[in-house]
Amino acid sequence: MKLSIVIPVYNTAAYLPKCLESVIYPQLEDYEIIIVNDGSTDDSGAVASDYVNRHPELIRLVTTANGGLGQARNVGTGNARGEYLLFLDSDDYLADNAVPEIMETLRQDYDIFIYDFVFVGENGAVLGTEPGCRVSGPVSLESYPGLIMEYPSGCNKICRRSLFTGSGLRFPGRVWYEDLRTMPKLYTLTDKIYSTGRPWYVYLQRPGSITNTASFRRNLEIIDAVDDLTDYYRGRGLYERYKNELEYIRFYNEFLTSCARICTADSKSPMLDTLKADFLSKCPDYKDNPYIKSLPAKHKLLTSLLLRGKYSEAGAIMKLNKLLKGGKA
Repeated sequence: MKLSIVIPVYNTAAYLPKCLESVIYPQLEDYEIIIVNDGSTDDSGAVASDYVNRHPELIRLVTTANGGLGQARNVGTGNARGEYLLFLDSDDYLADNAVPEIMETLRQDYDIFIYDFVFVGENGAVLGTEPGCRVSGPVSLESYPGLIMEYPSGCNKICRRSLFTGSGLRFPGRVWYEDLRTMPKLYTLTDKIYSTGRPWYVYLQRPGSITNTASFRRNLEIIDAVDDLTDYYRGRGLYERYKNELEYIRFYNEFLTSCARICTADSKSPMLDTLKADFLSKCPDYKDNPYIKSLPAKHKLLTSLLLRGKYSEAGAIMKLNKLLKGGKA
């Protein structure tokens, strides 16, 4: 079997049908759909069972106690029979004709395929797009060190299953930033990576999703996530080679993005000083980083405000920016 599409499900009964319909192509062979019901308390299990009954040759359902997104993906990986894995969140969906195009693309001999995001609102309106990788075609960490800094999502990549089973790498459970803790590590295991440039993944922006919840205290988990990634590269003797990239990941994710997000909600939060202090203690020479030096003007302004503790001003800028974009996050 060529492909296993793994769909973790937790209380997304209203969105699951659209997700499943986007990956069901009865005329296609050599792929399977694995739904992992991660202890849902709504009708998700019933919706999933209905689809299994309608397509028993294509869809399998695995039910587990709630363990979080990462653990549900691991369960799906453990049950998969495909040579490749595609992770699809149950409130998102794939673009029209994506699965046939993916199956054709998988004829090429690569270990990781990267594709693009299309962001949509609940009314289906397109809010924007995001490239999975800014380099098209064959790519590797050695040829393009910036690969490690690309969006680390597990949802816009198809990975050879043996990368997980052969290395022991797994998604951590019950944490935020599980993708950052996992996906950039895979780039050290293979140089057979292909960036398709295809807009296959449709990412629904909704108020109740994990990325939009107001559990602001959990923003501090970004510290552990970046530490985990950095330690992994150190353990493989690759830290010095990719120091600039890893330092930028800490700057952008731990300091700039997390602080900006918190400022928008609570500019007096003590987490702001915690994040800033951690970043400065671990990256004292950040001003020499070539990626930070080349920041666009708006990011340089925001960085300056955060470094000077002007959190209210930074929050005001973020709110204004959101307003100018029509209220879209």
